[in-house]
Amino acid sequence: MLVSVYIPTKNRLALVKEAIKSVLNQSYPEIELLVVDDGSSDGTPDYLQGLAASDARVKVFLNSLSQGACHCRNTAINAATGDFITGLDDDDEFLPHRIQSFVEYWRFLQAYETTPISCIYTHVIGRTPSSSRRLSKASKTDHNDLMNSNCLGNQVFAPRRHYLEAGGFDEAMPAWQDLEFFFRLLAKFGTARLLDLHTYIFEEDMGRTDRISVGRKDKVMAAYSRMASKHATTALDHQKLLLQVFNNYYNFPITLPDVIHFMQLGWWPRGYKEMLRRYWTRRRTQASPVLR
Repeated sequence: MLVSVYIPTKNRLALVKEAIKSVLNQSYPEIELLVVDDGSSDGTPDYLQGLAASDARVKVFLNSLSQGACHCRNTAINAATGDFITGLDDDDEFLPHRIQSFVEYWRFLQAYETTPISCIYTHVIGRTPSSSRRLSKASKTDHNDLMNSNCLGNQVFAPRRHYLEAGGFDEAMPAWQDLEFFFRLLAKFGTARLLDLHTYIFEEDMGRTDRISVGRKDKVMAAYSRMASKHATTALDHQKLLLQVFNNYYNFPITLPDVIHFMQLGWWPRGYKEMLRRYWTRRRTQASPVLR
């Protein structure tokens, strides 16, 4: 079975070289790699064209103008010819056995699992410039679980048909692009199952300024609003999604209007307690006043 791997990239030549190497060095041989360059100006297009000329497994798509990561992912998904699709961010890496493990586990689930499976995900290894750590995830995830947090991470493995019929990535999402797509994928095709291995190296350096959500509370709030308008059916859904804006990953300041907004959505005692806890914790730890 052929597996298609997509990588969107822009102006990260040194990083994307390592990401690509980790795909081409997979133990599973039946792979095609689709790399979509989103208007790079650092030599990435020349490198990719040279790679595609020398390796038949590599397909390259070049955007003359930047179209965004979701547009790049959709370009690759629509062009993919594999039975399955998975993705890789251009600053992350696969361990060599990742694809083979996915294929074997999918075959196992197809043979013995009786409930519908939408996709597979794995544990990840978080990496910073000075260290790494193993991060573990739940054994299965339902689409409603995604209201509480993105339990899946940033990449899954699924049949190409699932990607297409779920509608691909929403190109209007300013952040939470994976989360919103995963919600539709699981809602349509069923539970996501964990492959209990650490096979993905995730770049955790939050000091970098080239991430779309780092230091951008406005973008994440806009993503929350769009996600809620599309998928939240109750006040509790809205509150769960709003709490995701203020998790420790972003560490955004929480203002009094944020707390009031949360409370105006409805009565959820546990949520009130958590929102207030985060509010007072941030007030104590942030150097500048939060209330203004």
